[in-house]
Parts: sequence; structure tokens; C-alpha cells
Amino acid sequence: MTYATINPYTNELVKQFPDATDEEVEQAIAQADAAFRSWRESSFAVRAAVMNKAASLLRGAKNDYAKLLTLEMGKVTAEAEAEVELSARIFEYYAKNAETLLQPEKLPVDDPAKGEFTVVHEPLGVLLAVEPWNFPYYQIARVIAPQLSAGNTVLLKHASNVPQSAAAFERLMREAGLPAGGFKNLYATRAQVERILNDPRVHGVAFTGGEAAGAVIAAQAAKALKKSTMELGGADAFVVLADADLDKTVKWAVFGRHWNGGQVCCSSKRIIVVDEIYDDFMELYEKGVAALRAGDPFDPATTLQPLSSKKAADDLKGQVRQAVEHGAKAREVGPKVPSKGAFFQPTILTAVGPDNPAYRWEFFGPVSMIFRAKDEADAIRIANDSSFGLGGSVFTSDVKHGAEVAAKISTGMVFVNHPTMVKADIPFGGIRRSGYGRELTGLGIKEFVNHKVIGIPDIDAAF
Repeated sequence: MTYATINPYTNELVKQFPDATDEEVEQAIAQADAAFRSWRESSFAVRAAVMNKAASLLRGAKNDYAKLLTLEMGKVTAEAEAEVELSARIFEYYAKNAETLLQPEKLPVDDPAKGEFTVVHEPLGVLLAVEPWNFPYYQIARVIAPQLSAGNTVLLKHASNVPQSAAAFERLMREAGLPAGGFKNLYATRAQVERILNDPRVHGVAFTGGEAAGAVIAAQAAKALKKSTMELGGADAFVVLADADLDKTVKWAVFGRHWNGGQVCCSSKRIIVVDEIYDDFMELYEKGVAALRAGDPFDPATTLQPLSSKKAADDLKGQVRQAVEHGAKAREVGPKVPSKGAFFQPTILTAVGPDNPAYRWEFFGPVSMIFRAKDEADAIRIANDSSFGLGGSVFTSDVKHGAEVAAKISTGMVFVNHPTMVKADIPFGGIRRSGYGRELTGLGIKEFVNHKVIGIPDIDAAF
């Protein structure tokens, strides 16, 4: 596969990188395995020092790191800088909490007089991280910060259109003091990914990306009897109840659907509004979307970036066309976006019925599917009628009732009066076709450890 930086604002080829050779892959696995032998014996204090140093280095060169994101995948300046900061916070979270999160756990056995039994959490070894382009640093940080803190080592196969971001993170960890081999970026081919998963020195894979690729990686990992976590797509429900503050709700709806150009697994892709306020919401929402400014993502005034590539824009156009062919109504919103680069005109889709295949699609870009619900119960029904289950939100003036509605929505994360958010201290993950496993917090750090029982039974007790 071709690893290349192509500026999505200009479609200019900036830099290209050769695929890894089989010899480089073998060397990387061997080095990661050797590094694991020593890194697993390091103290939490030593690991924390590396995490804190990585956070400090990120902040010290925030602008430089952010510019790479904008160059490679078009992220607007403010959001690029926010991603650098979020990555730094994830490193700091594990520097502070890893030791506590992995403390041995004494089991509450029925009869303590018959012995003592403890669960300890030990690292597994070399892991593979297969990551996407939409958050080139954050996606790496939320895997390597917990897994390195647990004592594992990590190989990275990043998306082919963010090769410089991947290389920058490898340099970051080396400068932070991680031993050689502890974290290695590989411009690996698909065949090499399968080879890595089949290597006995590799013990698991963390994947973030689309369903099709995730299914392939999950199957390869399962065949090799390796642990996997899958963070796949999403079509988050953004439920608007009758008593919602419309001005605030619309502001969050516009942001929730269009941040990062709408290229977010957990963005608000299905906006579900109860009939009583549907027309008022639609009027305000269309005005809000129309106010977005598309342009050069390096310009601080830009609020709507190009998509990650011309192909991504073309694919999205194809999805909208098919949705309309099956009965949906599409309305383009706002001033015309630039004709150059990978821009996509913000579009509102309505009348998307359950018989329309688009009803169960993920639109990765500035396309809003908006549904009119008869009432609250119908809104919950529509929210749950999805193949996905990543995030979601409920907007209401009664936060207690909002939490009650959130409890009825079947998904991995639900927020009241806020679109699905990502933070260093909140676990991330979904259900159904949105994947399995969790990243971040204690749930994330324990995904790739051996939960080993150490028992000291009473010698005279048979069972």
C-alpha cells in the first residue's frame, strides 16, 4: 500500500514513504520482544517518567505537532491543537494512575482461613496497534499510554495517509526515554499485518477503523488465538426532547455533527427530534450549519475543514446519491465550499425510512440525518434501531430525566446535554457493529494484561 502525505486542501502530494520490508518487520518484532523483557521489569515510577516526559514534549512543541495534523488530514488549527493537548493529558493520566489501576486484588474468598488468593495484572508482551487517520495522535496515545504503562510494548501500523504523524509519535516516545523497541512505527502492508498477528511473540491487537477492515483484523487475530479490541464505526443518536433549550441544543448539534469535518466515529450522525419542536429545531439547525466557514484549515477563521482525501469526498457523494435514490430527501446547506481539494458541501438528509439502506449507514463527513419522532418513546425507539452502538446524547432541561432516558438507549456511552465526548479519564468503546473492548481508564489498561491468580491455600484443605 502507498504511504503518502497528500494535502487534502490542495490535493498536492507532499511526501511519499516506501512500504516496510519483511526484514524490517522481523527486526521490529524482535526488538519489541527484547524490549518487553526488560520493560516489564521496570517500575511504575520509571514508566510514569516516560509518560510525563511525552506529555511535556507534546506541549512544548504543540504548534509543530498540530501543523502535521492539518497538513496530512486537514484538521483545523484549533482542533489540531486540542488533539495534541488531549494526547498529553492521556499520558499524564496513566503516569498518575497506572500503578493504582493495576494493584493486586485480594479475592474475598468464602473462608479466609482456608487460604489467601490474589489476582495480579501482568503485561502480555508485544501488541499491534492498527489505527486510523481521523485522530492521528489521540488514537495512538489512547493505546500506547495504557499499554506501555502496563509493561507491554507496541508496534504501530497507522493509516497510509498520515505517515508523518506516525513517525512523529515514534520520535516522541524515543525522546521521552522509552527504550529502543518499546514503540515502533511500521509502514506495513496488509500481508505484513497478518504476518505480525501470526507471530508467537505478538500477543494482541488494538484496532480502530471501519467495519470491513475491523472484521478482517478480528478474524485474523481470532485464527491466531490472539486477544483483540475493536473500535469501529458509529451513528450516534442525538435525541432532542420537547423541553430542550433549543439555542444551546442547536449549537451542540452543529458542533457534534461537524467537528473534525464530521469525520468522527462518535459524532452526532442521527439527530432525532420530537415532533413538538421539530420545525423550530430544523430552522435553527440549518442556520447554524450555514454559518460554518469552509476554507484553508491553516486559517484560524476556518470552521469546516476538507475531508481527509478526494476519495473520501467522492465516496460520501456516492452514499448521498444512493440514499436519495431510495427515497431520502437531500438539501445542501450554506455557501458553496471551495471547489479545490477534498471539500464536501454540508448536507441535510430527511425522510430516511427503515427500508432505505442509508438508514443503517455511517456517513463520515458533514451529512446530517434528521428524524422526526412522534414523542419521547418514539425517539428512544429510533435511537435504538441501529446496527451501531458507540455513543449518543439526550438534550433536555431536566437532567435527571435526561439520565433516565439515557439509561434506555442501547450504546456504549451516553451524555446528557452534550454530544459524545472524549476525555483522558472517561472510557471509550461501543457494542454491536461499533466493536468491543474499551480504551482509556482502568478498563483500557486491563484489556491486554494477564489477570493471574496467585493462591496460597491451606495445605490441609482439599477444595
